[in-house]
Amino acid sequence: MKQQMTDDVDALIMDDRDHVVMALRDVEAEETIRYRDGEEIHEIKALDVIPFGHKLAIKALSEGQEVRKYGETIGRASMAILAGQHVHVHNIEGIRGRGDIAGKVEA
Repeated sequence: MKQQMTDDVDALIMDDRDHVVMALRDVEAEETIRYRDGEEIHEIKALDVIPFGHKLAIKALSEGQEVRKYGETIGRASMAILAGQHVHVHNIEGIRGRGDIAGKVEA
């Protein structure tokens, strides 16, 4: 794991390449949350309610863009996602183990 959990953050980033952080508690819409990236503390305003353990975008994502967590692609944005929005099944589709898209080349 990239970092240790501490009391001074509300979310956890796992890898420098990640587009999302994981909420360490329930987060209310319009609340500013903090996450640590190495030695730096970053703040971002949650645009939606983010349940404990769910993902929050820390970068804007275009429709069709791959979404990274743990430094790995975990899915593709099914619509544009703003920084601060909840990232879950309503706006991301899984792409692992999908035979219908196997072998397709990114444009």
